[in-house]
Amino acid sequence: MTRRNISSGTDYEAIAGYSRAARLGNVVHVSGTTATDGANTIVGIGDSAAQTDFIIRKIERALNEAGAQLSDVVRTRVYLAPGADWEAVARAHGKRFGEIRPANTLLYVHALVGDEYLVEMEAEAIIAAAEK
Repeated sequence: MTRRNISSGTDYEAIAGYSRAARLGNVVHVSGTTATDGANTIVGIGDSAAQTDFIIRKIERALNEAGAQLSDVVRTRVYLAPGADWEAVARAHGKRFGEIRPANTLLYVHALVGDEYLVEMEAEAIIAAAEK
């Protein structure tokens, strides 16, 4: 099986030794993703739903680059900072995954990597055909 690493181009990937996503065969794992744009600006400060929506779009781009789609996602994990609105996050998640219905974990943690981050999400996808 061929391994393919997907990069978002941030310096943190090289520093911490990770990829935005990694594909091995027909399985794609997307790393914990925050609402940070390409300029290291936090999107949706104070708005849990806006951060979730941005994160899902960012995850979708990584999946697409790996040859997968949002519909291939079988699991999501959502980590919330203490100030996050879990219901707004759940609604934003449901807006994009309502028909797909992956397995999901939603939990509060003590803190995320920065004070203004409310949400972090990771995803796993299995592509139906071995190569797409």
